[in-house]
Amino acid sequence: MSADASGPQGEQDRIEAFTSFRKRMNERILAEPNQVVRRFFALDTQTYQAGALDVKTKELLGLVASLVLRCDDCISYHVAQCREAGVGREEMFEAFSVGLVVGGSIVIPHMRRAVDFLDQLEQGAATVPGSSHAHD
Repeated sequence: MSADASGPQGEQDRIEAFTSFRKRMNERILAEPNQVVRRFFALDTQTYQAGALDVKTKELLGLVASLVLRCDDCISYHVAQCREAGVGREEMFEAFSVGLVVGGSIVIPHMRRAVDFLDQLEQGAATVPGSSHAHD
């Protein structure tokens, strides 16, 4: 969160650290010969492809679910994916409000971190460096 960061460079470093760790560990996990894990990652990726629901809607759903489940890594990931899908700040806050109503006040600390991450994305790069549409 920005309190730990020393200005815009520190915030960008947090975004890059999140992205780098996620990418490195996904590669490490997928290097293992476990078909169940690989299939789950593939199913997750396929789930967020456009279908009857567009990518933007699916990412907003993922964001709300992540807020309710209180998964900070998932929240950061979906905030970035929502931005990449064209979700505006007002839409993002409507999604935050749905997550808050469904999840209750325990969601508030996670919403704070989500807003902090969104602010960092808006102040830095337009998208998370090295992000892709793959959810694995």
